[in-house]
Formats: sequence, C-alpha cells, structure tokens
Amino acid sequence: MSATTPAQHSDQPGRIMSGEMAEQPAVLRRILDEGAPRIREIAERIAARDPRFVLLTARGTSDNAALYAKYLLEVLLGKACGLTSMSTTTAYGAEQDLTDVLVITVSQSGGSPDLVASTKAAREAGAITLAVTNNPDSPLAAVSEFHIDVLAGPENALPATKTYTAELLALYLFVEGLRGGDGAAAKVLPELAQQILDRGDEVKQLAGRYRFAERMVITSRGYGYPTAKEAALKLMETSYIPALSYSGADLLHGPLAMVDNISPVIAIVTEGKGGQALQPVLERLRGRGADLVVIGAQSEVDRASAGFALPTEGVAEEVQPILEILPLQLLAYEVTIARGQDPDAPRALAKVTETR
Repeated sequence: MSATTPAQHSDQPGRIMSGEMAEQPAVLRRILDEGAPRIREIAERIAARDPRFVLLTARGTSDNAALYAKYLLEVLLGKACGLTSMSTTTAYGAEQDLTDVLVITVSQSGGSPDLVASTKAAREAGAITLAVTNNPDSPLAAVSEFHIDVLAGPENALPATKTYTAELLALYLFVEGLRGGDGAAAKVLPELAQQILDRGDEVKQLAGRYRFAERMVITSRGYGYPTAKEAALKLMETSYIPALSYSGADLLHGPLAMVDNISPVIAIVTEGKGGQALQPVLERLRGRGADLVVIGAQSEVDRASAGFALPTEGVAEEVQPILEILPLQLLAYEVTIARGQDPDAPRALAKVTETR
C-alpha cells in the first residue's frame, strides 16, 4: 500500500476496509489475466443462444453493478434490458414466461435466499441464467446454468469495495464477449486505479471539509449514474450521513429545490456523452450557489468548489465507472474516520443480508 493511502495498523479502525480498497488494482489485473478467457467462453455460449432480452437481479452494492450492466447492454449491445422485482416471484408467486430471456443475477456472496429463489424460478420458467459472484461454491452459483467468478478473494469488511469494482469489470468483459469485442479498453485500469489510490491525501483533505455535513446529494448521468448510487450507499453505510443519489435529469425534476450553499453536491462527470448531458445540471447547481464537488476531468474540477481529478483522458467512457468509484470509496472511509467511527463495523449490518 502507498504511503498516501489509509494505513493498516492492526488496532486502527477501518484497517480491513482500507486493506481491501488497496487490493483493487491487483484484483482488476487478476480478472484481466486469469478470468477473461472464461468470461469470454461463457459470453460466446450465451450469445449463440441469442437471448431476446435481458433481466438483471441484485441487491445493495451488486444492484448498482447490475445498473451499470444495464447501461452496457443497452448502449453497446442494443439489447432490451430491465431490473427485476424479486418479490413478484418470492412474495407474490407470479409465474412468468422467460423462454429465451437472459437473467443475470449479481451477488457478492451468492447466498441471499431471495436471489437464489428468484434465479431458480427464472431457470424453471425457461430463462438462460447467469450468476456473477465472488463465491463459485455459493447456492446461487449452484442453481444457475452459468457462473462467472469475479476473483476478488475474501472480502471481510462489511462495506463492499473490491467486489464492486470486480463485478463491474467482469460484467464489462461479459458484455464485450457477447458482442465479439476484445475488452481492450479495460487493460489500462489496473495502473490507473493504482494512481488514484496513491492520492489518498487529496481525498483526506476533502473528508476534513465535509466531516460535519448533515446530508449530501450525489448526481451523475449515463454510465456515471450507478457510481452516484454506489457512492451514496457507501457514505450512508459507513458514516451514516444521509446521501441522496439522483440522475442529473431527475435532480432537475423537483429535488433541485433542496440544494443550498451548505450541503455538498458531489457530481460525477464522466468524460463522454454522460458528462455532456450533465452540463445543464452543473450550470443550474452553480447558479444556486451549491457547494459543488466534482469527480472528473481537471477542467471540470477547476470550475467547482472542490473535487478530485481523474486520469481518464483517452479512457473509454464505458469503463470509467471502475475508476470513478475509487476516490468515493476513499471519501466514505475518510469521512467515517474523521467522524470518529469505524467503517469496518457499520451498525446493524451483516456481510450476507438474507432477504426473502
């Protein structure tokens, strides 16, 4: 770990989360070196069956990874895609005809009963089922026709970090495989991820600025929107700060009224069409005198109250979310430490959430 990333002394709060954040460049490299051939093989086998549309099933952090996959499938593949409501099956017992539908279930542990039950029901209803997990021996992997192991290694901190970026990369490579791509845009990610994590001192300064925030608003558009949702989740589960995530378009439809010059607004400005679509939102936020924090290009950071410049010049828009979330994970960690709390032990949370 770099000297500028959070320390890992055995008695320090957050040492587990800190260590697992630091593993992410190595995890990304492992997926590219060891996991990519298997992911491509599965993608080719599923592409040969030509699914008519795709449904994505997940909870929590993995739900944000699934939303990222939805953007990939719709933008890169032109495939109709939706997010499932598991209770229609698990609570209401609804029966669906899912013949020739691809159902992708994303789960860190692969152990939540509702994910297992809904995936099993989907397979019985004729779906092609794919589980994406960090546990090849999980119940979810067992009931699915296909399985992708994200190869993140054991994750012990309650806030998921390395499994999230591993899920994103695995899903990107899978969608690339479906369309016959080579996934070359992802090869720069391990090195760039390390560069970002080595700048932990910059994030620590931001955390000091916002340690007393009573709420935060996080916004983005396009591929950055799942990042906004995941960043809000990380802040809420570690520091307990109410963090509201909105698509930039939705923010303008009412919630903009709550924005003032006190509560920070974090904008994830992806380089590409998503960032271009967010520009009118940024102008409105500046017009309201918002305390605007930008995660994005240096030119965007220079126009904000504060921010973190990402090394994304020349990086394909569709893989930028794998980098965007890293300073926001660090921010959640540092804000939590600054508030005198332990991000390794959020109250009322368990590593495997058994919803039914």
